[in-house]
Amino acid sequence: MERARIAIVGATGYTGSELVRLLVSHPHVELIAITSESRAGEPFSDVHPALRGIEDRRLIPLAELGRLAPDLVFLALPHRVSMGFVRDHGTEPYRIIDLSGDFRLRERSVYERWYETTHVAPDRLADAVFGLPELYRDRIRDARLVANPGCYPTGAILALAPLLREGLIRPRGIVADSKSGVTGAGAKAKETTHFPELFGNFKAYGLLAHRHTPEIEQALTAAAGGGVEVLFTPHLLPIDRGILTTAYAEPARELDHDMLRKAYEHAYAGEPFVRVLAAPPEVKHVRGSNYCDVYATYDPRTNRVLAISAIDNLVKGAAGQAVQNMNLMFAWPETAGLEQGPLNP
Repeated sequence: MERARIAIVGATGYTGSELVRLLVSHPHVELIAITSESRAGEPFSDVHPALRGIEDRRLIPLAELGRLAPDLVFLALPHRVSMGFVRDHGTEPYRIIDLSGDFRLRERSVYERWYETTHVAPDRLADAVFGLPELYRDRIRDARLVANPGCYPTGAILALAPLLREGLIRPRGIVADSKSGVTGAGAKAKETTHFPELFGNFKAYGLLAHRHTPEIEQALTAAAGGGVEVLFTPHLLPIDRGILTTAYAEPARELDHDMLRKAYEHAYAGEPFVRVLAAPPEVKHVRGSNYCDVYATYDPRTNRVLAISAIDNLVKGAAGQAVQNMNLMFAWPETAGLEQGPLNP
């Protein structure tokens, strides 16, 4: 079988590195190019030494990409930068999976309000498909532009969507409380992620204004069939990988723990990467894998539903989900290149 020609644009960050780690052993892929403007000419393994002897090709500038004729390009570029690439190159020469937030929101005005910048490719928003396979698998297959979900939204949406779809929880007053490892902040050094500031610390950030809020609400509104309101609060953990999300919601009708579990089992029956658990999930149990572990229960004392999920933010929250989307787009087995289990311990 002829392999698909795949390129990665902007692969010097953590997400780009994770994409390379997954793609070099993918049975249906030929990785033909990795681009970087700042490190062009250097071996990829000089930027990410963990891949020394595994991926040593030299990084190329973006200007050289066109002559290589890729079938699909992963954009591992920052928010506000990816949209410029799509504006300049379009989706006609090759299909695109964008790992930034530039095409996740359908409404231009919503994007510009939350990202505080003008969208330079608004005509492409209607064509972009939100790349959460468990919700949009059929649309992803034929897409030319897939907007890979954010890491926080992936965990929150997978925890809450089945409960809203079944009408088990009220769509207003939902609280999503998420804790993430520091790789979610990117590879560039920042004062807030400096080791002495991070180690032994735990803090909330982005209160009331985090850009993932409308992304979560958009997907959950579609699942519920009506408007959903979420108060989303992210927290930074002193660990490298993983996101644990605990969501709280008011029940819409009389229910119990078994009804919640059955809603999950119905929604995720046959899903290769969602595991419905009988106990609350842990980030260490999904580390390095494309799994999302989910659990829900009901507290009759406070009349609240608790929905909990755990993912690896760099895999199911980013690169692994992008590879899962690629597999759908080329009609390959959805698990191709993603069969590795979690690291333990």
